[in-house]
Amino acid sequence: MRIAMISEHASPLAALGGVDAGGQNVYIAALALELADQGHDVVVYTRRDDADLADRVRTHAGVDVVHVPAGPATALPKDELAPYMPAFGRWLARDWLSHGRPDVVHSHFWMSGLAALEATQHVPVPVVHTYHALGTVKRRHQGSADTSPPGRIRAERRIGRSVDLVVATCRDEVDELRRMGVPPDTVRVVPCGVDVGRFTDQPSDDGHDPAGARNRPHRLLSVSRLVPRKGIDTVVEALAQLPTAELLIGGGPPADRVDDEPEIRRLRDVARQHGVADRVRFLGSVDRGDMPALIRASDVVVTTPWYEPFGMVPLEAAACGRPLVGSAVGGLLDSVEDGVTGRLVPARDPEALAVAIGGLLADPVMRQRYGDAARRRALEQFAWGTVAARTLDAYHEATHPALKEAMA
Repeated sequence: MRIAMISEHASPLAALGGVDAGGQNVYIAALALELADQGHDVVVYTRRDDADLADRVRTHAGVDVVHVPAGPATALPKDELAPYMPAFGRWLARDWLSHGRPDVVHSHFWMSGLAALEATQHVPVPVVHTYHALGTVKRRHQGSADTSPPGRIRAERRIGRSVDLVVATCRDEVDELRRMGVPPDTVRVVPCGVDVGRFTDQPSDDGHDPAGARNRPHRLLSVSRLVPRKGIDTVVEALAQLPTAELLIGGGPPADRVDDEPEIRRLRDVARQHGVADRVRFLGSVDRGDMPALIRASDVVVTTPWYEPFGMVPLEAAACGRPLVGSAVGGLLDSVEDGVTGRLVPARDPEALAVAIGGLLADPVMRQRYGDAARRRALEQFAWGTVAARTLDAYHEATHPALKEAMA
């Protein structure tokens, strides 16, 4: 199958940890690679944000990344990219007419959905869409702080009603899409995945710990993009009630520039206010190769966003055999089995968070049991091979109307 993935701002080649680079980049790269390993040809189309980028980059046998000229060839915040999506879509149509149309288009994020609809007006191809995040949810949680363009929610409704199939990443998203008016019979749930060969519960041969020696008996780890909605301040506040623990925070700029990051300065203030500044360390951006060892060197991984479309870190923690304490929101409701692989607590509730973490820190047997169960669940449900196979099922539905009708 010839698969065209559209990911206008989240390139699989991008460095992670910035404001607009995170789990979606990992998702695109890993899914494309797995689909190629299963015998399919994948082209990922992303916006050219640097004039020096090659037009086309082969990242793996069967996977190419194409940089589409749409708007200025410079880095822009993703909230400024919507006006360039018609040009993006028209360029895609010309490319497909010149080099052959794909069998299916898989668009990622709402602006890529707009580009896909524009392209397929000129070159008809079935479209599967994954939102990765929804404007309705963002607006609900951020209110006036939401920087999304004013037409986002309207566009997301249009996309959901126009594409052949929507792949939602969690059950919570299905309910939200239904409230938006997206027909339920066109929505399928396929979770994100994790590389269970790289993220493993077995220690590396050299015993490498990228964070260095511990300063407290217990270590907590939070890794995410450093934006307020990730709720890291809740973890910092909870730390005041966990005197045996240190907290490592990964994400943001390189380690030598963390003091220039406004969100880190804000979190440092929170730590000082709660008397835990000496127990909080900011690691800066974490190399993907260091992530498994960093997770294994922690006792508990903590992820406490206000909302989360899915989230990759819970799966990576599970694959490494570490329990996770997280917010009972969005994709975490699917990726964490409360009381089996970790604990779920209300978002923005440092008291509840401290109780949940404290219970695990005080009971190493329970931590081990949760971690073992998490690893088993990652192998059974979230390995990229399984996720890619389920995604292919969605592609086949979209490209075979009779199959889609039978599955509805």
